[in-house]
Amino acid sequence: MDVLRKTPLHAVHGQLGAKLIDFGGWHMPVQYTAGTIKEHKAVRDAVGLFDVSHMGEAYLRGDKAREIVGKLTTNAVESAPVGKAVYTLLCRPNGGIVDDCIFYKRGDREFFVIVNASNQSKDLEWFRDHANEHCNVEDVSDITALIAVQGPKAVAMLDGMPGDKTGTLAAMPSFTFTDAEIAGVKCVAARTGYTGEDGFELACANGDAVALWSALLEAALPLGGLPIGLAARDTLRLESKLPLYGNDIDDDHTPLEAGLGWAVKLDKGDFLGRDALVKQKAAGLERQLVGFTIDPAARAVARHGYAVVQDGATVGTVTSGGPGISVAGAVGLAYVPVRLAAPGTQISIDCRGKIVAAQVVSGKFYKRAK
Repeated sequence: MDVLRKTPLHAVHGQLGAKLIDFGGWHMPVQYTAGTIKEHKAVRDAVGLFDVSHMGEAYLRGDKAREIVGKLTTNAVESAPVGKAVYTLLCRPNGGIVDDCIFYKRGDREFFVIVNASNQSKDLEWFRDHANEHCNVEDVSDITALIAVQGPKAVAMLDGMPGDKTGTLAAMPSFTFTDAEIAGVKCVAARTGYTGEDGFELACANGDAVALWSALLEAALPLGGLPIGLAARDTLRLESKLPLYGNDIDDDHTPLEAGLGWAVKLDKGDFLGRDALVKQKAAGLERQLVGFTIDPAARAVARHGYAVVQDGATVGTVTSGGPGISVAGAVGLAYVPVRLAAPGTQISIDCRGKIVAAQVVSGKFYKRAK
């Protein structure tokens, strides 16, 4: 029997009464005592803390780091200014998606990257295969903890905590990062997240994770904040139409099909998968990832793997789905033929033998107030 891996905060989750599950080989909190709905609403209304230390982290360093990163990524990571965090895809030569990740540019000779937990080994091997001797790839996953602080009260809360950046974090633009000391803990503070809310993701040394988490939780609880498990993390990202690798994006789909063309810069120069994406764009898409809603009156929820049907035949597949918490009815994502992809199009989904009507919608299901 395989032993489940534990984050540096594993004991803390137990003390907080979390329900722990096997999540890709990690023993992770799926929810705490408040439950998924209250956790979800705490992030939408106040602030939530997430242990995402199971994610993978690495540095790419060397004289040719900029060149290697440019070759690996679809977005213009290499030409970003220092201090910028950039969402990008890693693609195979055929355009299929190896992973989606965020690169943090420290300089032309040094990039930090956070990758999905399920793809950590694959991504590190991918980086090393293509870096060869031109760039050093250092895996720091086992010594790095990652805590996300998300919600409308998150930035002000962090900005007011003691540290060398007190009073300045709120001025940072979205998708930028800085070295910071928060509550006595040295960390990298990035204004990024996976919930659709404002906030930061804080990377620190494993040995400092408990101290940082404890200080953050002490500050969050009086504001209506809560620790947040994986279940609410998924409902939050789905309402914000943020893709999940292995569900909505994978080796068998391209960024263009997934609606992530904004993160693909075909004019930046050559990169892995560029030729295939240029050809696909010129030929036109045959399928597309769309968002859909199901009316509350239908009392139905479409889940991952359910079929999209037309005239008795399967024409597409639901990749993510669930009940709306901050929005009415049920929501989901599905790959469908382009003829069914226009907003307002009615589609039918086979929900365990019951054919349910759904409507294609554009944009996010939930958008936070500016």
